[in-house]
Amino acid sequence: MQLDSLSLQEALEKALEAAPIKRETKIVMIDDAPGKVLAEDLFVQKNLPSFDNSAMDGYAFKASDAGKRLKIQRSIFAGDKPKATLNKGECYKIMTGAQVPSDADTIVPFEKCSDITDDAVTLPENIQKGANLRRKGEETKVGNILFEKGTLIGSAQTALLAAQGITAVKVILPLKIAIVSSGNEIREPWERASEDEIYNANAFGITALLRSFGFDAVYVGSIPDNLEEAISYLAGIKSYDVILTTGGISHGDADYLYQAFVTNGMKSLFHGVAVKPGHPTMMGVMRDIFIMGMPGNPLTTMIMTHTLSLPILFHMQGSTRIHHTPTLARMGQTLSFRGKRSHIVLGNVQNGVFHPTRGGKVGSGMLTPLSQSNALAYFSQARESVEKEELIKIVTLHDLTRNESFELLN
Repeated sequence: MQLDSLSLQEALEKALEAAPIKRETKIVMIDDAPGKVLAEDLFVQKNLPSFDNSAMDGYAFKASDAGKRLKIQRSIFAGDKPKATLNKGECYKIMTGAQVPSDADTIVPFEKCSDITDDAVTLPENIQKGANLRRKGEETKVGNILFEKGTLIGSAQTALLAAQGITAVKVILPLKIAIVSSGNEIREPWERASEDEIYNANAFGITALLRSFGFDAVYVGSIPDNLEEAISYLAGIKSYDVILTTGGISHGDADYLYQAFVTNGMKSLFHGVAVKPGHPTMMGVMRDIFIMGMPGNPLTTMIMTHTLSLPILFHMQGSTRIHHTPTLARMGQTLSFRGKRSHIVLGNVQNGVFHPTRGGKVGSGMLTPLSQSNALAYFSQARESVEKEELIKIVTLHDLTRNESFELLN
């Protein structure tokens, strides 16, 4: 079986176009909302700030009194509800976050004042009107959009929800993702493996990766290298949105998974990507389930899951932020590439410099380079080399996501 070879960008675009978006929703409390996607727009219900307040510990006064020595009328603390009571030549002593009465329009911090006593203070002359005064609604006003449908909820969003008095939100039901491994040589970590067998690193690594990005991924088992058993096993997986497999999709004599998927009605989107590492990657749709067939080599399957699967899963989850966020770094060494395909390079970013892991000499069957790396760099098939000190785009292995698409390849 000969693999076809889409480019990395073509493969991603084709999968995004075909991947079904989850529609079912549920209401959750906000402490259970992080990692989930909003199913509806939310609007501001309470002005932020909800009253004029001080950004500093200091003195509140009328800007026209700058440079004067003023009597301290009284102190205002956070939680007080002060009335406007200033007389000529007076100011308030005020604490951070405390409500500012309507007859004061400027705040000066303690450290910028002079001749401070319990009863009076001399203000500096060069203080701008409105300084250190946080106005009611200056952050956001009632009726403004707070979060749009499709927003991925994180800690910052949760804090804003709580600040609005919102205790529950409608979210899209999390995707249910089944992780399936394959191979007669595979043994689970709790089993005894002989010298001729290997432990199942792929399933546990991928499950951990997807869960770290908030997805509900579950390892459901391993398929032996047998076509009939593979067909039967896959036919029984029905209650998941996504099936992600590792191994069994290349063109070896014992790679039955692709044929087993096709026999179960899968419509293939692509079977092979022109990238190193990651060529034997397959995706398709079987019934209502999206299929992600990852390579069997540990390093490759983790890289391709991060590169291709994550954006597709965020898209299926209904998020408006799906693409990896690039950042710029200087190349730490010169590298040369062979073959007319894209290349993915593992590396470590330190002080703005991208250092290829092990000098770029990393085997697809390795695992330790993943634990030694924190970033990936992508190079187009047109690149024959990259020079030391060249400015390149990289993606961290635990980056956030963004909504606009961009050219990932250097």
